[in-house]
Amino acid sequence: MKMNVCAIGRVAPMRKALLPMSIAVLLLTVTPAVSANHNGDRLNRNEKAKATNHLKSVAGSDFETEAPRSSSNIARKVGGTVMNELGEPVENASVVIKGTSVGTTTNKSGEFSIEAPDGNAVLAITSVGYEAQEIKLGDDTNITVVLVSVKSSLDEVVVVGFGTQKKVNLTGAVSTVNAKTLESRPVSNASQALQGVIPGLNISTAGMGGELNQGMSINIRGLGTIGQGSSSSPLILIDGMEGNINAINIQDIESISVLKDAASASIYGSRAAFGVILVTTKKGKSGKATVNYNNNFRFTAPLNLPTMLDSYTFAMYYNEASLNDGGGEIFNQQMIQRIKDYQAGLDDSAQHKTAGSSNWPLYTSSNANTNWFDVWYKTAAFSQDHNLSVNGGTDKLQYYLSGNYLGQDGVLKFNKDHLNRYTFTGKIGAELSKYIHVSYTSRFIRQEYGKPTHMNDLFYHNIARRWPTLPVYDPNGHLAIGTELPQMVEGGRSKDIEDWLYQQGKLVITPLKNWNITADLNYRIYNRNLQQQVLPAYGYNQDNQPVAQPVYWEGAGATKIYEYNNKSDYFGTNIYSDYSFKLNDAHSFKLLAGFNSELNKYRDLGASRRGLITPLIPTINTATTDSKAELGGYGHWATAGFFGRINYDYLGRYLLELNGRYDGSSRFLRDKRWNFFPSVSAGWNIANESFFPMNFNIQVLKLRGSYGSLGNQSTNDWYPFYLTQPFGVNNGGWLLGGQQPNTAGAPGLISGLLTWERVSSWNIGLDVNALDNRLDISAEYFKRTTYDMVGPAPELPVILGTSVPVLNNTDMESTGWELTAVWRDHVGALNYSVRGVLSDAVQTVTRYPNVNGNINNWYAGRKAGEIWGYTTIGIAKTQAEMDAHITSLGNGGQNAMGSNWQGGDIMYADLNGDKKVDGGAGTLSDPGDRRIIGNATPRYLFGLDLNADWKGIDVRIFLQGVAKRDWSPNGPYFWGVNMNMWQAAGFAEHMDFYRDANSPMVTSGLMKENLNSYYPRPYFDQGWKNTATQTRYLQNAAYLRVKNVQLGYSLPYNLISRIGVSKIRCYVSGENLLTFTKLSKVLDPETIGLSGWNDGKTYPLSKVVSVGLSVTF
Repeated sequence: MKMNVCAIGRVAPMRKALLPMSIAVLLLTVTPAVSANHNGDRLNRNEKAKATNHLKSVAGSDFETEAPRSSSNIARKVGGTVMNELGEPVENASVVIKGTSVGTTTNKSGEFSIEAPDGNAVLAITSVGYEAQEIKLGDDTNITVVLVSVKSSLDEVVVVGFGTQKKVNLTGAVSTVNAKTLESRPVSNASQALQGVIPGLNISTAGMGGELNQGMSINIRGLGTIGQGSSSSPLILIDGMEGNINAINIQDIESISVLKDAASASIYGSRAAFGVILVTTKKGKSGKATVNYNNNFRFTAPLNLPTMLDSYTFAMYYNEASLNDGGGEIFNQQMIQRIKDYQAGLDDSAQHKTAGSSNWPLYTSSNANTNWFDVWYKTAAFSQDHNLSVNGGTDKLQYYLSGNYLGQDGVLKFNKDHLNRYTFTGKIGAELSKYIHVSYTSRFIRQEYGKPTHMNDLFYHNIARRWPTLPVYDPNGHLAIGTELPQMVEGGRSKDIEDWLYQQGKLVITPLKNWNITADLNYRIYNRNLQQQVLPAYGYNQDNQPVAQPVYWEGAGATKIYEYNNKSDYFGTNIYSDYSFKLNDAHSFKLLAGFNSELNKYRDLGASRRGLITPLIPTINTATTDSKAELGGYGHWATAGFFGRINYDYLGRYLLELNGRYDGSSRFLRDKRWNFFPSVSAGWNIANESFFPMNFNIQVLKLRGSYGSLGNQSTNDWYPFYLTQPFGVNNGGWLLGGQQPNTAGAPGLISGLLTWERVSSWNIGLDVNALDNRLDISAEYFKRTTYDMVGPAPELPVILGTSVPVLNNTDMESTGWELTAVWRDHVGALNYSVRGVLSDAVQTVTRYPNVNGNINNWYAGRKAGEIWGYTTIGIAKTQAEMDAHITSLGNGGQNAMGSNWQGGDIMYADLNGDKKVDGGAGTLSDPGDRRIIGNATPRYLFGLDLNADWKGIDVRIFLQGVAKRDWSPNGPYFWGVNMNMWQAAGFAEHMDFYRDANSPMVTSGLMKENLNSYYPRPYFDQGWKNTATQTRYLQNAAYLRVKNVQLGYSLPYNLISRIGVSKIRCYVSGENLLTFTKLSKVLDPETIGLSGWNDGKTYPLSKVVSVGLSVTF
């Protein structure tokens, strides 16, 4: 029963008498909790804060003084609107006449109406997530209330395996982000938006770099395994089912949790040996339907393209390299003059007809001035993203519907690369009775990617070495031969279509309070259809006659169609039950037990034919020759596991979690199929201890630790214990009856000792929440050991007649730490936050069968990413200096590295004192003059997220980078000319090379002497002697990138509510706007080491500027 304080509060003596009565009632309320706290142990700090707030609300802030009576002392109806700092309505806010039981709640528009007794009444307005406010009415009958957000994480709920936990009670290593972190980023997939956001979640560019359909490489806490045929990718679950994080609609995402240690991930068993990423998507909420439409229009430009030399400088550079080799000029003086005349406008033709040939002159005989990066890539490409969602419902039924379209153009100028993605999601949840709740989700995703067939790794390789003397068009106006432009425009297209259909059902039965029985049914169908066309492509000769050009890897004039399809069906079930209870109001328990099973069936088929009847109908049916089944097969894998978890919590002080899973996998033989994986974690919240000082203003000071063991079943081969006999069709090296025969070979052997990789890890963590929840700090230190990785086979006599079976004979250890720090506060109406993350991990091989100690292979003690190389003394500025260096060595000098040493060449250091420079035996005992000079593993990965908002204006700046990484560069992007002239390149950055007074570029007046150069003397045929891995050219690949900048404005609610709109936000956003690095300017720190031919030979990353609008009805 509530007392109407307002009714008696007009009499001051009675109000004064109320205080001791209230205190007495409060003490009686608190006493049971205190007694349960074992003889005077203090209350949980959060409970104390609640008790204090309750006392204040009962006593009233103006308790001592009788408020003067207003002239407006007649009861009347008062209305108003409750908004947040952005001018958005706050729904379901509580509005109460202070000191009474009279109250109401706001509607969807933040509006309320209440009967007030008189003008002295005080309205108390509260809402979850906002600071409480009190307003004295006076004569007002219509008021506007602005609530300020409470910056608290104490009650934040985190998604964990098969359930949720309060963040304050976590004992494992779990990091989370919400939808706000991902929104308004002009990126094409969620993994791009997650880069640099979560410590220990390492996301980097993969494959061919910025290609539109390219996903990101993801690992948790670094490299997990080097075992043959195994993977250390994390398990990615979307609403509890394995899914593709690169295809899901970003705007459907509600939150993402990353389970990083074995304790938090072990409940998922052998699928989660290297961590789990849990993606939770949005669902319907009870209340009036909410409709949101938002869009994003993007303009994309290629990032970090090299500056190509003009044709005259290029020709002189190539001539110099050839003369340094002792060869002749690549470009004779007639061509040099013709190039200069063309640049000066004195010659209007880039190609001149040559007598006795019908072909246009190319390379050394043409005189264009073409920057091929400008030719191939646009300065801006357009993309758009549209999203529409509806959610709402009643207390019994909620729904969520969304549709998304992403249309993204690539930066390729000739022909077109394009990505379309369509996503449709429907969710419904229903309470059939107080005991039964059901939900159903259906999600369909289609992704279409198209590009020229000729746009492959060879194409990127060729861009770097395309000569500027080649023209785009020949004198007759056709795309020029030798440029690959005809192949890109006419040579056919590659069309890749992928479909995902997710079906998920959930049944939750609650037979008793705090007891839930849950059954999940998950089904996914994946289809991929790929068509690659090779169509005729033609250049034209001087006589205007077509000349067929080679396309892709096919010969000139060839036509071919390749079709590929794969289909997979995934079926998963989770059946589990959880029960929570308390003992003596102090000991909290939560028990969980369940069963999980997964089955994945897969089939694929690939076929090709050559000889199209017509290129207008490029299909298998319209091709006529060389029919070939390229591949085809069936496969499946299955897992089953029984799991359990026990959580214990004593008054928020002492926390304990026990996990266990008994897992079986179809990938192993029957006697090795099942394994048990346990984990334990514990936490101690010191801030809730009675001895902890109250005046420290620390809400959480939690120490935690965990240990767990897992097995890794993520083998690339689904049947690692079964081998098939190798055979070939018509591939014999001899003829029988005029035909090549089929061949067969002896199958390999499988060791009966082959078994699981095992992963054990322990983790120590510290969580701090302080200063009224404005400061959050989380720190982790971990050690993860991967045992029994599959290493190299032992050496056996060749008379075995087949390959030697591999064994579990390798171990690796990973150690590292992570730090997250968050500060949130406000100054008046200005709210701001700073969130920083920093992490590091180092992997060391502790066991590996490298008997000879070969330094080009793994060995015990080797750290991942180690770079072995030579120590550079410097570049010899004169021939005399080089001669003196060679003489000082005496015992062969640098002959092992090359010959004909001159001024401008590299002088290497003799580190082992044997009077010569070489690589020795290449072993740990005899590495010659090579030493570990660096490490290519990215270290100290960081992200800094700055946010602020003020009266509807919001700003975000997100910085991401790597603080330490070494890189040994390779290929012509970095070196320029270091191989023959067909594998070389000429960029502006390469001009800082050694030139003495005899240099042709110096004598011609084009360049000045450069004895203090960065690059050595250029060569074509001897360049390798100066480009060995060495300290001088070891690159600092650390970088800081301004990953995202946003500026937005939300229109005031009181303006837009008149047209039935609750929120309008417009914004401008930029991605990859600035990069700070000491790496060579011709390379991008995020694309080095990818799968192209050499560094830089890949699709460039992009700088993106976008504008967008979000409207909520």
